[in-house]
Amino acid sequence: MIQRRTLAWWPDLLLLAAFAALTVALIDGHLLGLDQRVADWSLSHQPWLPYWTARVLNYLGQGGQVLTPVALILTGLLVHRTRSARAALPFVAAYVVTYLTIGPMKIFFDRAAPRYTGPFKVEMFNPVASGDLSRSYPSGHMGNSLVWYAVFAILVAALLRRALTRREFVAIRVLPVAIVFVTTVYTGFHWLTDSIAGLLLGLVLARFLERIPWDRVPLPALRGWNRPAFSSSR
Repeated sequence: MIQRRTLAWWPDLLLLAAFAALTVALIDGHLLGLDQRVADWSLSHQPWLPYWTARVLNYLGQGGQVLTPVALILTGLLVHRTRSARAALPFVAAYVVTYLTIGPMKIFFDRAAPRYTGPFKVEMFNPVASGDLSRSYPSGHMGNSLVWYAVFAILVAALLRRALTRREFVAIRVLPVAIVFVTTVYTGFHWLTDSIAGLLLGLVLARFLERIPWDRVPLPALRGWNRPAFSSSR
């Protein structure tokens, strides 16, 4: 049987408090100079090989092009093996929580990305920015990465029918997120504080998904398709 970790709630409260404090600091004009200095250095140190290497590796955090398709493949494999609709629950939950949190926040805070060429680009609530370049805070690359790689870990563990080893955990949950963090800042897709905010928020969302007892979520009668998918009882 796959052992589930019991997660305490106090780290989530600290993460949310840190996210709120960072957001308030940016709204009040703090840390903007740090963001600008990091972005200036990154944008002025981009030889073609490191830059394009970073661009390619940054696709590890692309939701629609990479993360969602991989999640669909893993979900399909688990549905096929278990013949259970429960196998699709992590995918659905991840899509819902990211859609309801990260997306609206990016639109609300309306912060332009470092590559934006207009005025006030480092400030929150930019009055003149528009389009995708005004949706920088919090970083969707980071938030999505934390959530979807958590889903990958849940699905892979279910497919293997055992808990992940430490190396597997690092390979699935830690290494890709670290790569996305560095490459997102280096390429100028996001400010440093955007990525930190996405990391904080993404950790909260990922921990929320880890707490859900997928095999005990109430489902309607589906002619046998609501059998367990994440435990040895399937």
